[in-house]
Amino acid sequence: MNDIQRRDIEVFASSFLLSSEIENSKFLITGATGLIGSSLIYCLLALDKNITIIAPVRNKAKAEQMLEEYAAKIKLVECDIVSFDYTSLGDVDYIIHCAAPTSSKFFVEKPVETFNIIVEGTKVLLDYAKEHKVKGFVYLSSLEVYGEVQDDSSSIKEDFQGYLNPMSVRSSYPMAKRAVENMCCLYSSEYGVPAKVARLTQTTGAGIAKDDNRIIAQFARLTSQGNDIVLHTTGEAARPYCYTTDAISAILYILVKGESGEAYNVANEETYISARGMAEYLREEFNPNISVKIELNDNMGYAPVTKQRLSAQKLRNLGWNPRYGLKEIFNSLIRYLVEY
Repeated sequence: MNDIQRRDIEVFASSFLLSSEIENSKFLITGATGLIGSSLIYCLLALDKNITIIAPVRNKAKAEQMLEEYAAKIKLVECDIVSFDYTSLGDVDYIIHCAAPTSSKFFVEKPVETFNIIVEGTKVLLDYAKEHKVKGFVYLSSLEVYGEVQDDSSSIKEDFQGYLNPMSVRSSYPMAKRAVENMCCLYSSEYGVPAKVARLTQTTGAGIAKDDNRIIAQFARLTSQGNDIVLHTTGEAARPYCYTTDAISAILYILVKGESGEAYNVANEETYISARGMAEYLREEFNPNISVKIELNDNMGYAPVTKQRLSAQKLRNLGWNPRYGLKEIFNSLIRYLVEY
């Protein structure tokens, strides 16, 4: 593990205010090899509160390698998360469902698989949560559920719904996310499952994969290497961002203090910026020797241009506050990429 990532985890563990609420608890965490899932595991174990973690994974050997020394401290279960019989695990206190496809290319090339993994994988976990009466369930959704938004003059709250084209193949991901959010609401209402939804904006930080191709990672990598930033769109799409450990803190606040059947935006509103604005910000603040270029390419599988100025007030009302602004995010991210 990189020193910057280790520092992030130590800072989280020393400052997280709800650790006593989850002491002596058993967690089921999916997506353990992804950025959010792995960071969540690291942060929970760093609290040193006698927390037990079970993590279903597709490839146990790969997971052990990725999680390094932390792998020995959790129970890894090799399985297909859609078809696995979770009742074999017995009771758990909390479920945090992080697993989902994340690549736009995959959404377009495998739209049926994208939709089915998201919907069917969540349903089996909600059924398990219902039968075993868990204390809390958090589903990790996405700001993409808001669809296309062109006006960023006001903040997007959780009751807003923008346009999603149901006849677009790329909609396989956000449509499935919307369906699962509704499923969480239904299970909460009819069966009393304490299901809550965390609508994450794009989350990044120390710990991202070498091949992470999201624009914030791409742009930071190019900046650290001294290479020009090339945009394949006009760069108008805009959103806020969130640092990894801020997102972990938010997820746990939602788990412990959130209301069942409700959704919460997870973002640092102060980091709202367009793709082109981000590229120019990196040139101005971190490497004035690079250039920002636009070379349009319509075949990249990107989501439609949208401006999603999220409001995190509902989450802040639970007591959560982000620690990392845009400059702190890029300082850590660039240092991590240089040392990786």
